[in-house]
Amino acid sequence: YPCINLPKYHTMNKLRRFTVSKLAVTVIRVTLRSKSAAQRPSAPLGSRLLTDPDDVFKHNMWDHVQWTEEDKENAKQMIEENSRVQVSLKEQGKFDTEACHYWDKFYEAHQDKFFKDRRWLFLEFPELLPTGAVRQTTSTCYNPAPASSSDPEAGRHQGSKPAENHRDTDIYSDASCEIATAGQNGAATFPGQQASFRILEVGCGVGNSVFPILKNIKGTDSFLYGCDFSQRAIQLIMDHPDYDDSVCHVFVHDLCEEAASFPFPPRSLDVILAVFVLSSIHPERIQGVVNRLSAYLKDGGVFLFRDYGRYDLSQLRFKKGQCLSENFYTRGDGTCAYFFSKEEVHDLFSKAGLEEVQNLEDKRLQVNRRKKVVMRRVWMQSKYRKSSPPS
Repeated sequence: YPCINLPKYHTMNKLRRFTVSKLAVTVIRVTLRSKSAAQRPSAPLGSRLLTDPDDVFKHNMWDHVQWTEEDKENAKQMIEENSRVQVSLKEQGKFDTEACHYWDKFYEAHQDKFFKDRRWLFLEFPELLPTGAVRQTTSTCYNPAPASSSDPEAGRHQGSKPAENHRDTDIYSDASCEIATAGQNGAATFPGQQASFRILEVGCGVGNSVFPILKNIKGTDSFLYGCDFSQRAIQLIMDHPDYDDSVCHVFVHDLCEEAASFPFPPRSLDVILAVFVLSSIHPERIQGVVNRLSAYLKDGGVFLFRDYGRYDLSQLRFKKGQCLSENFYTRGDGTCAYFFSKEEVHDLFSKAGLEEVQNLEDKRLQVNRRKKVVMRRVWMQSKYRKSSPPS
């Protein structure tokens, strides 16, 4: 028989028992925690208020956090510091003209794994459901008239102006123009024409809003459009098992291309949703984008907006040499972000002829309890309505 080193054998045996025991304790703790979480409803958005500073590390997020003058001054100084050295004028142009290329590369690298589905949408934006509709209904789906083309690219999609070598004319862009024009004259159908409630999400990406919305509008007389200027992102949506072309139509579209058409006529939408989209567009183009989109709202239709706010943590984290212009930055992957103020948002939508329903700075305190670090987040959340003309 081989000679056994007994002290070493007993030591290894103890280690194994300790590892198994530790693993068992961990599994039990996780199980109990998940059961507790399932029985306890999560705090609604906007309801967790920090009243005692000593409680800051009790939760991962606090709502409606007030900034002191010192907080504001520190944030301003950090922005002045990181914008002191800007990207050269020679290099700046590519982040505008080649935006589509950078976002395609982003989705090629991350697929649909980077962003989480926005299940909070209906808490913050109940306008996404028609009046009287119930969330997550299970009744039979509404089937609209079939689209004139079976191809999803009935137009071209969202964002900053694409690269010059990006295909400016695909074989369906002219067809979508004809569909929209004919729809105005009542001579032809367009996707979702028979629906009484229509939603457009601009910059839909890989569907992190599309699929939560689809889950909730099934069984209502609603139809969802989604557009993005990344061909790869749109294809990922269409390949998803939950994509349903009886209630949804996604297509490639560049919001900054003034001549680009939509597969539906003006004044045909009840809701336009833009979540972290307008910030990716060059600031000089944003007003034109909002103006053009607003023309597609029905009288009484609403534009729902959520995006980065001024002094958000992500703005403060940019390094020198990443600033393109005031409050506009480029990330390491070539994608861009602009940070809005409350006043800018109001002017943006008011100049497009829309009336303010809500215009909030959503200030939160994000907490890393393990590292004992607090981070200030600032998001803009706004709702603007297209008023009905006087009788």
